[in-house]
Amino acid sequence: MINPKRVSVQIENSIAHVKLARPAKRNALDMDMFKSIVSAIKTLRNDRHIRAVIVTGEGEDFCSGLDVKSMMKTATGPLKLLAKINPWSANLAQKVSADWQKIGAPVIMAIHGRCWGGGLHIALGGDIRIATPDASLSIMEGRWGLIPDMAGLLALRTHCRIDVAKELTMTAKLIDGNEAQKAGLVTHVNEDPIAMAQVLADEICQQSPDSVAAVKKLYNKSWIGGRGTLLMRETFYQLRVILGKNSKIKAYNQTHDANEQKAFLPRKKW
Repeated sequence: MINPKRVSVQIENSIAHVKLARPAKRNALDMDMFKSIVSAIKTLRNDRHIRAVIVTGEGEDFCSGLDVKSMMKTATGPLKLLAKINPWSANLAQKVSADWQKIGAPVIMAIHGRCWGGGLHIALGGDIRIATPDASLSIMEGRWGLIPDMAGLLALRTHCRIDVAKELTMTAKLIDGNEAQKAGLVTHVNEDPIAMAQVLADEICQQSPDSVAAVKKLYNKSWIGGRGTLLMRETFYQLRVILGKNSKIKAYNQTHDANEQKAFLPRKKW
């Protein structure tokens, strides 16, 4: 269940605005925050009307990382985060990053202020990241004598060179938005990442939701992998898109003016 004191979700014009809402603690991650993020993701995953998701942090920071004091109040706190029955599945700590990719719509992370440790792993779980020039980003677990364990590596291994990733992780250094873009951690640098995210989301909403969802799944599954499987998926997904009603709506809208255009239907289940 989403705790409104930790995460807020508002949907406007088929765009979901998710806000980490613990500004007094710099949006640090306590158990309620973990659970609320996972719950919000699940809700959005099941809503096929959603066309894009924008994730931000309330207050001065995106997310300053783990609330160590809160999580260490009991001996079972860390265990609840790391527990899993199937070792190949995601635990609670990993779901707040990895599960954004289960949403059929693109997820845009708008980053400002501190984006440290677990906060950065949450951001890495999105499809596109936009940061302010003066944002502060860090793979910070090394400062606590730990390793990153929140599924951020899934994104790091495709967006970042391995030597750069090792250096950032081993030193736990702080870098700004421009440095993060050079390292491959963020897509764009902009003084107003929320405004830029909104413009990008609006552009995405002009496309067929089926083709957007298919691209997300195709790229996620085939960016790393065999040639034959990639070719098979391209053809299969294309056929699913072409045979869908939204493909016909997109073609219709391309040949008619704005006053005659049809609204897209909810996206297919991908």
